[in-house]
Amino acid sequence: MQVRQVQDIEYQLLPGADRKTTDIVIERDGVVRVRPPTRMTPEQVDETVFAKRLWIYRNLAEWRDLNAAHVAREWVNGETFLYLGNSYRLSLVDEQDEPLKLKDGRFCLLRSIVRNANFKAASAAFENFYVNKGAARIQQRVHYFAERVGVKVGQIQIKELGFRWASCSSKGDLQFHWKCMMAPLTVIDYIVVHELCHLHYRDHSVAFWNEVDKVMPLYRERKEWLKVRGAALDL
Repeated sequence: MQVRQVQDIEYQLLPGADRKTTDIVIERDGVVRVRPPTRMTPEQVDETVFAKRLWIYRNLAEWRDLNAAHVAREWVNGETFLYLGNSYRLSLVDEQDEPLKLKDGRFCLLRSIVRNANFKAASAAFENFYVNKGAARIQQRVHYFAERVGVKVGQIQIKELGFRWASCSSKGDLQFHWKCMMAPLTVIDYIVVHELCHLHYRDHSVAFWNEVDKVMPLYRERKEWLKVRGAALDL
């Protein structure tokens, strides 16, 4: 991967792929990433990026507007945290047998964890909760939709993926960001179907989106939900 500059647009040039068109994506971190066909030279990719500059400007501006809604949560009683699209208030407790529990409609977190402003440990407790709860649920949805997409899957993991919601390998291994567990189930299903369809098409071509549409005709509104509200799925 190399970083290139076209006028005031900086982008990451990814290795070429066996594809007909150039895929330009604004990632969740605002980075422009470009994956071209293998036949294209870096200079030809620059020309494509320049030709698409108005689309890139528009989408970067939209990204900045959407991320202005990012929520910075505090580790205090009454703060709200998300799970499967629902908000639950935080309750700091003195004793319990696990660092974090969802109990009686509240997230119960050991007070000792946030004592002395140990917010990293508090974030880790939530991350572990989402990973543990997400493993079984997402595996179930993957196997449910894999049959409908007509693919075989390999290993399924819930983990930290930086600014990606999910990823898949050519071998059928799937990885999902633990933050997916903050989204509604319908949106989680969209993320699952999106990755499964990449096992047929590695790009975001018309054929790829047609495949998504066959399995999930309402995918557009779920995709839009993630685009508009995804920045709030954070700790």
